[in-house]
Amino acid sequence: MGNNATADPDIAIRCVDVHKTYCSGDVETPVLRGIDLEIRRGELSVILGASGAGKSTLLNIIGGIDRPTRGEVWCEGRNLAVLDDRHLTEYRRRSVGFVFQFYNLVPTLTALENVETATQIADDPMDPAEALRLVGLDDRRDHFPAQLSGGQQQRVSIARALAKNPLVVFCDEPTGALDANTGRHVLDLLTRLNEQTGATIVIVTHAAPVAQLAHAVLHLTMNGITATRNTRRACAAEISW
Repeated sequence: MGNNATADPDIAIRCVDVHKTYCSGDVETPVLRGIDLEIRRGELSVILGASGAGKSTLLNIIGGIDRPTRGEVWCEGRNLAVLDDRHLTEYRRRSVGFVFQFYNLVPTLTALENVETATQIADDPMDPAEALRLVGLDDRRDHFPAQLSGGQQQRVSIARALAKNPLVVFCDEPTGALDANTGRHVLDLLTRLNEQTGATIVIVTHAAPVAQLAHAVLHLTMNGITATRNTRRACAAEISW
């Protein structure tokens, strides 16, 4: 399949028959088996699956951190699976933002300075102060991570990802280190940012209730992936954990 794999301007990322197998000596452990998926621009999508289903592996592949054993991963007319290390690095710098479960903030930098670290490697970044304003932390810009709550640290992490103006923001278990109430606030923030900025957001989680927030839900199992679309998106306050 050639460059027309992403000819549809509504598709941000497309996977075609993606497999991933890890090898340790003579032992092969298949994790992904023939994954086909499409992520639409401007939507909030949730990749849902049990622990061990391969969610983080899939996220790392479409985020350009890892490579598939075989298959195609298309973004902006390029197959990530065949890019060399330099071009994969360029893809991660220019096209994607990451939000991780444990924030990954630099403890010796303020909230504003943590966001600035992302804008320094982006081609067309957002103003760091504006990114913090979007997540409701403009009054905490000079605070260090240790002076912020877990939810506030995660909001800084989200601002850092958005500040790059990326094609897609990938969130790997973004509420996993938070209590249920704080987690709902973070999910509400992600849905509002999706609506207000038009950012394409992909959330990987094992928490089934989060799927209620999505435009599209990708159910990942050991046997493959199925996709469904929500006719009515819930708000975070309606989610029961």
